[in-house]
Amino acid sequence: MATGTITHTNQNLPVKELEKMAMKIRRHIITMLGEAGSGHPGGSLSAADIVTCLYFNVLRHNPAYPDWPDRDRFILSKGHAAPVLYSALAERGYFPVEELSTLRKLGSSLQGHCEKGTTIGVDMTAGSLGQGLSFSIGAACAARLDKKDYRVYTMLGDGECDEGQVWEAAMAAAHFKVDNLTAILDNNGLQIDGWNKDVMNLEPIHDKWKAFGWNVIEINGHDIPQILKAFKEAQSVKGKPSIILAHTIKGKGVSFMENQAGFHGKAPTAEQVEKALKELV
Repeated sequence: MATGTITHTNQNLPVKELEKMAMKIRRHIITMLGEAGSGHPGGSLSAADIVTCLYFNVLRHNPAYPDWPDRDRFILSKGHAAPVLYSALAERGYFPVEELSTLRKLGSSLQGHCEKGTTIGVDMTAGSLGQGLSFSIGAACAARLDKKDYRVYTMLGDGECDEGQVWEAAMAAAHFKVDNLTAILDNNGLQIDGWNKDVMNLEPIHDKWKAFGWNVIEINGHDIPQILKAFKEAQSVKGKPSIILAHTIKGKGVSFMENQAGFHGKAPTAEQVEKALKELV
């Protein structure tokens, strides 16, 4: 543990640079999944713009001190989207970008789902869906008890909201007025078995979260200015938690992956990697 004063290294990248970084992260996702031969491209690509904004503009953190007690926490509840988080962590300097090529390999610190203590910069071990919001409430309440002002951000998948634990946590966060918590719903409309509306209809999702006592902010999850504005609004709300309902496209940026449930958990072939990278420019 380092001693002395630690400050955050928020880069505050302008919109154009954030857009370029999101594209770079999408390229990382495709490349690393292609090399691994397994993984989850669809929900990683849909989350790329949001995760980019978090790590390059919003979060208070310092890659040189990943366990800094005053850092903001990011919890990836939809842990199968680990490639997008790994890519952002690497680009922010938590570990060398070259390590991305070791995804899912034996002995690698970058496994198929995020694991705290294995990957530098990861704050929660994920894999079993539905648990991240509960964990995040605990982390946010710990900040209160420790008299710290860090914020907690957690990303949920929309298919993940089939889980009853998500709604128990939603009730608890509102009941305890956990206003240093911001959830982001990656609302791409698809889960592994198909369209959410066919598997387990979540609509009206906006009204549900509002009825559970949350401040609901609805945006286009691929529009960088809207994303940044939503995070600023969430930071200003007192007395209740906020959720950013981000409408996204599964497989965003790769034409043959967009809105395709088949690419929820299927890695691209070598030919598909080449085609996808030509589109991600």
